[in-house]
Amino acid sequence: SSPFSLFWLQKTLILSAAIMTEAMKDERFDGVLINIAQQLGGVNNILDVYFGFLRRKTDFFSGNGDPKEAERLVLERFRAQKALFDKEHAEQQRNDSIRAEKAKAAKAKAAKEAEEAAAKPKIYEITDEEEQADKAKAAAAGAGAGAGAAAAADGKDKGKLVPNAGNGSDTPDYSWTQTLSELEVRVPLKVNFKAKSRDVVYELSGNRLKVALKGHAPIIDAPLHAKVKLEESMWTLEDGKSVVISLQKFNGMEWWSKVVEGETEINTKKVEPENSKLGDLDGETRGMVEKMMYDQRQKQMGGMTSDEQKKHEMLEKFKAAHPEMDFSQAKMA
Repeated sequence: SSPFSLFWLQKTLILSAAIMTEAMKDERFDGVLINIAQQLGGVNNILDVYFGFLRRKTDFFSGNGDPKEAERLVLERFRAQKALFDKEHAEQQRNDSIRAEKAKAAKAKAAKEAEEAAAKPKIYEITDEEEQADKAKAAAAGAGAGAGAAAAADGKDKGKLVPNAGNGSDTPDYSWTQTLSELEVRVPLKVNFKAKSRDVVYELSGNRLKVALKGHAPIIDAPLHAKVKLEESMWTLEDGKSVVISLQKFNGMEWWSKVVEGETEINTKKVEPENSKLGDLDGETRGMVEKMMYDQRQKQMGGMTSDEQKKHEMLEKFKAAHPEMDFSQAKMA
């Protein structure tokens, strides 16, 4: 076939200038272009094929006798797309910064709320008979229910996975880790080109998560295991190869057994918080977490928590200052 006229090509570009900004955002051909990119395997190959088409089928390179006209047209469209990219990238960075600040504030708030939720010790008097009765009742209940509860727990946990190193799981399509207050889900895109943010389909509602690549079947599309805080959750595209999602739990004091419904559950009884990551926290949050971990160890050993120790020390000082008072029936709780 005869080459297209460069004159008409130039006329088309001029007539399209008014709508070029919208055209640059047109996503109708993304699926076709992604399939082409997968077949060609790289940007250099895509450009070679496109300019080869112009060389073979049009007079793009020599249409009006000016060898620099084609170069001018290419640079003009490149600069227009680059300006749009710079604007979108700057906006994305601002949004990422805002989300990161919100996530940091949410972590500190969750740690503070967890500390404040601890029951405050109280001092009250009981008789010797009441104390003995309470101990006997607790011992009897524990002895009667212990074996049955253990057997029921073993049966309930049968088939559940052992958590990975991040207290989550590694599935065929994605992997996830968690802390008490948040989850991180890493979704590899499994394509042979670097994806852009606009190539990713990400939808998060209060009870459902969807992740996909445009033109492809969804990688995740299912109800969430539990509610999340939408305004404090976020996602990023890492190296054009993986979608990394940070989900802030609505209930910041529980371990999730799965991210979405239909996934094989992990055994949350085998979750082991990672102590070595305390150094990543700011001073105030780290102090709160260390205090909570210390209190947990003390409870496991039957000892007093840090708050109970303070109250005990205060009581001892009060007793020493008031020897005339009888504290023999006082009990810490």
